[in-house]
Amino acid sequence: MLETILADIDKRREDVIDLQRRLVAIPALGPDNQGEGERAKADFCLEYLNNLGFQDIREYNAPDARVPCGHRPNICAILPGKDPGRTFWVISHIDVVPPGDLSLWESDPYKLVVKDDMIIGRGVEDNHQGLASSVMLAKSLLEGGHVPPMNLGLLLVSDEETGSKYGLDYIAAHHGDIFSPDDLFLVPDFGDFDSEMVEVAEKSMFWLKVIVTGKQCHASTPAEGVNTLVASASMILKIRTLYERFNAQNPLFNPPCSTFEPTKKEANVENINTIPGKDVFYVDCRVLPEYSLDEVLDAIKGFGAEAEKDFGVSVAYQIVQSEQAAPPTSIDSEIVRRLIPAIKAVYDNDPKPIGIGGGTVAAFLRRRDFPAVVWCTCIHNAHQPNERSSIAKTLGDAQVMARVLYA
Repeated sequence: MLETILADIDKRREDVIDLQRRLVAIPALGPDNQGEGERAKADFCLEYLNNLGFQDIREYNAPDARVPCGHRPNICAILPGKDPGRTFWVISHIDVVPPGDLSLWESDPYKLVVKDDMIIGRGVEDNHQGLASSVMLAKSLLEGGHVPPMNLGLLLVSDEETGSKYGLDYIAAHHGDIFSPDDLFLVPDFGDFDSEMVEVAEKSMFWLKVIVTGKQCHASTPAEGVNTLVASASMILKIRTLYERFNAQNPLFNPPCSTFEPTKKEANVENINTIPGKDVFYVDCRVLPEYSLDEVLDAIKGFGAEAEKDFGVSVAYQIVQSEQAAPPTSIDSEIVRRLIPAIKAVYDNDPKPIGIGGGTVAAFLRRRDFPAVVWCTCIHNAHQPNERSSIAKTLGDAQVMARVLYA
């Protein structure tokens, strides 16, 4: 049966193109991206899944007064299997990001262009590709009359691009009873073109704004002021010593250590002969899960206290982003044990579990003890002009999903 399903998926190039063309034509921008939300695209997906033959389709709408319909739609479609107590969930998102500078596009971002194996348009990779792969598997099962060993669940969520408060986070918090401890979870929204990156863990992410205040004066009379640039420079150099303080190594990640990097700096004064009375800089920290972000903040505040004492400045802090890492998915979990051989079988490669430096939507599941994996085969051009994805890889990923389901 599996070989029949794999062969059927392999013939669905035109189905991928048709689905992608219709998805691309419906912008789904959240209000944080000056859009009206995902309702129009959700309506299309509901009609499409219904016509496909899904009998169990549910909507979980997260209230949001900022959009015309008053909510952000999330769709759950379940194809029953022989074991109704288990579900293999494939979770994709229907929102996209704005196209950006249209002059950088070679075509209308909302009209699909097909060039041999490549399709071009906003959203074709992020995240229509994962959605299309899961739908191609479902089409093959439904049209072939196949009953899988367990349920196949397609979860199409909103708001992934701006935090998932109205998407997977909402579902996990308010409708988590749709999941069971024995379910399998795949999020096809991260990977590389070699198909070898199987994301099972993430570092904590911490962005901090540091405001150093002193006293502005003429550079020829520095004693009359308090130079904030010098104080900031001292803090920045000390922040680099956090590599030594939080020095654990984990080979699952690349790089295998926590990172602490001063990055953005706001302009202070416009002319050379003025000592700045205010200086603002930012720090980007990606921290291994075993460390608390509170420890990192306390260490940076310690450097600030030293700067206040040594240079006579005052230092304030604003947390831009703070996300403590979710527990990792075990490399011995069933989803990993099923997925890696499935990838090898389809792509004849060497997939490996990895950790990454930023957050994924899988964190909302992992925090609730559901082992989730993030994987797909992608070009890695999400959010870029002329976004593109491979039809062959979309079908290959659907075959991987089929092998996971039937493993």
